Amino acid sequence: MDPRCLIFAILLGITSCASQPPGEFVPYYEVETRKPYDEVLAELEVAIAENNFRITGHSRVGKVIRDRGTKNFPEYDTIQFCNLTEAKTILLMSPQAIRHMPCNVVTYQFQGKTVIRSHLLPTDTDNKALNEFSVRMNQVLKKMVDFAAEE
Repeated sequence: MDPRCLIFAILLGITSCASQPPGEFVPYYEVETRKPYDEVLAELEVAIAENNFRITGHSRVGKVIRDRGTKNFPEYDTIQFCNLTEAKTILLMSPQAIRHMPCNVVTYQFQGKTVIRSHLLPTDTDNKALNEFSVRMNQVLKKMVDFAAEE
């Protein structure tokens, strides 16, 4: 056997057996609705503002693909948002938490429904204060998704 293949096989075996470090799994919250897509986006913007976050980016991926010639391509959007006070709090607790920022929500159309999905913060780290912060923030994120989906 080629030594490179043997090394690759060994490394693949080691990495497939490695356990996932606490806090590395990024959970999500997802809701489906039959509410019109544009209403969902508008409701997300309201929910973000009402919870004292600011939109930092909005990518209308589906629209851009349609604009480039793929007719009838479904809607796909990502909205990024942040609250600098909350950002400061979490970063003082854990500089590594930057990988979870900004908050993000995606919306897309699938099988006649609008899907709304947001990444949640991990709550199983070795840092008790960070876990408590994450539980509180996850409740806010879920509330915003639910508000946008409510018919």
